[in-house]
Amino acid sequence: MPGRIACFGELLLRLAAPGRELLLQSPRLEVQVGGAEANVGVSLARFGHEVAMLGTVADNALGHAALGELRRHGVDTRAVAMAEGRMGLYFLATGAGHRPSEVLYDRAGSAFALAPPERYDWPALLAGAGWLHVSGVTPALGAATATAAADAVRAATALGTRVSFDGNFRPKLWAAWDGDPAVMLRPLLEAAEIAFADHRDIDVVLGAGDQDDAVPHAQRFARAARRAFDAFPRLQRLACTTRVQPSVEHHALGALMATRDGELHQVEARELPGIVDRIGGGDAFAAGVLHGLASGWGDLDSLRFGHAAGCLKHSVPGDFNLCDAQDVLALVRGERLDVRR
Repeated sequence: MPGRIACFGELLLRLAAPGRELLLQSPRLEVQVGGAEANVGVSLARFGHEVAMLGTVADNALGHAALGELRRHGVDTRAVAMAEGRMGLYFLATGAGHRPSEVLYDRAGSAFALAPPERYDWPALLAGAGWLHVSGVTPALGAATATAAADAVRAATALGTRVSFDGNFRPKLWAAWDGDPAVMLRPLLEAAEIAFADHRDIDVVLGAGDQDDAVPHAQRFARAARRAFDAFPRLQRLACTTRVQPSVEHHALGALMATRDGELHQVEARELPGIVDRIGGGDAFAAGVLHGLASGWGDLDSLRFGHAAGCLKHSVPGDFNLCDAQDVLALVRGERLDVRR
């Protein structure tokens, strides 16, 4: 496998209502560890890569337990800083039928959100890393984390470390303070070699583009990709999933990738009936595409693998995709779903 992959972001605790219940419909919550960048890191570790988590967690039992969960899946946590404070939380009520799922964030004032940017010695943290993965969630948390993310990608660029950026636009987080997404996300896109984003993410940074809803999604994506390539010379690929949702439990998931040389790759939508948990599906997709690219695969093969990884995540409870590379390849090949004995 190629060099180490570093993931910078906040490690979270997810507190979910049991089954399809509303929050506190019964007085119980189920706890999982998650976070966009950690989700990517766990998938990549399970695919066989050397992965390091970077960031800050609370120096208490919750923070130590969260780090232990990452280590259990093969992620190196030695570079994660410990600090006084609290863990970031989010609460989840999983939807059903035509009632959508709902997320409530409780992340303000967490140890990660309050960590001073100068805490991170980026040349040391990124030494030996082939890739750095970041997401738009981090700058959405406040000025300190926005500065830290920008510092991280600038250091990566100087070191020759390739940058992967997932848009992950979270309106609820941005609405909690007066940060400007267009300004604060731009440095991450400027540094990225690959971005996981669709036309809406590009519009956030570059301003409104094609507003004609009658234009097919793939065409709008291709136009947005061309705008992004023109604005960000370092960017080589833009990838996203497409999703049609007849109900909460039944989606159809496809995938698109545009390249700087004008190619548009597409994976046809796969029906996903009986969804168990969609949280982390986009992170599983990003990890799958990164696995392919970091392994030297072609663009279409990387996209197919990422799409299959994203599809499989919908069958796994929790934020992490716990399927390994052979599971994903079996879906790519269309192998039969008989019980494995």
